Amino acid sequence: MSKFKDVYVVSAVRTPVGNFMASLSSVPAPRLGAIVIEEAVKRANIEKNMVDEVIMGNVLMGGEGQAPARQASRFAGLPDEVCAMTINKVCGSGLKSVMLAAQAIMCEDANIVVAGGMESMSNAPYAIP
Repeated sequence: MSKFKDVYVVSAVRTPVGNFMASLSSVPAPRLGAIVIEEAVKRANIEKNMVDEVIMGNVLMGGEGQAPARQASRFAGLPDEVCAMTINKVCGSGLKSVMLAAQAIMCEDANIVVAGGMESMSNAPYAIP
């Protein structure tokens, strides 16, 4: 029976928590995601071109444009060659992205994956009755 490759979390970052429609309200989710992607890569002491894939959870994508994870990856300065995937599993989106990253590494589909979640409730469209 074959053994899966070991997986390690080598960096963890989050943005400050902001209040609804307050100090972070002008920053869309892909920009917030880019901040943590860039800092996580920096803290892991790796080059941006070493990242194989970015997987980011994001639920409220309305108004964010196409492929929010790809936007975050590009805003973070990762090379064009780094693929990105956005996951929507509602409240479990960020955790699901980490699970998918671990699976990719375990199965040797990737060596380094940046995974997490990003959201901006202030930028989500709301229907007011």
